[in-house]
Amino acid sequence: MQTTIATAEQRAPAPRLVLSMATTPEEVREVQRLRYKVFIENQGLTALATPDGLDCDEFDAACDHLIVRDSATLKVVGTYRLLNPAGARKLGRHYSENEFDLGRLKHLRSRIVEAGRACIHPDYRGGSVIMLLWSGLAEYMRRHQCEYLIGCASISLADGGHNAVAVYEQLRHKHLAPIEYRVTPHLPFPVEKVEAARAPQVPALLKGYLRSGAWICGAPAWDPDFESADLFVMMPLANLDGRYARHYNVAA
Repeated sequence: MQTTIATAEQRAPAPRLVLSMATTPEEVREVQRLRYKVFIENQGLTALATPDGLDCDEFDAACDHLIVRDSATLKVVGTYRLLNPAGARKLGRHYSENEFDLGRLKHLRSRIVEAGRACIHPDYRGGSVIMLLWSGLAEYMRRHQCEYLIGCASISLADGGHNAVAVYEQLRHKHLAPIEYRVTPHLPFPVEKVEAARAPQVPALLKGYLRSGAWICGAPAWDPDFESADLFVMMPLANLDGRYARHYNVAA
């Protein structure tokens, strides 16, 4: 699969950004280097530092990896990690199950794609990269005949959790899933013990999910390794499909 995108500001003959799927171990390592830079180096998480400069775990081998390159430099500037039902069966679980009890979603497992490790290079966060990744995500879900997207959306705890509490309190009134789709965090973030910030700042990725019709499926989990509060997000493909392609000139 290879897709290119040209925004209204970029009408050069050769599109600047190119979307594809990682097909070699070296391409996966390129993805892992970008994730390391964004998730560990840029966040100053020295406890997670590794000599090889790679962010990797046991899920990588069972997942597919969408990548966006700058065609001028060939540098990987964006990625999404996707776990389809066959990969989840092979592993015996979804990544989200490290943080949440997904028992109520058991009957949907054959129709779920889990997306994670969404990562964009700091110099390429104008919007085009995530739009291109999401167009690839929608195509991937159709190809695997899946109807639901799940994943975790992280909110930094650098401010002591005040923004995370404010975001959760704001979203649970408008975007909370029906009870049959609710999940339970294994290690809840203590929202009742932290004062909410006055002006919630919703992370861009989470905001994008919500604009596409996603739900949050309950209270946030506490991820002490990455110093974040994580919300479990679920979105039907019907809500995602076509929303972002309409804003861009996307051609497969």
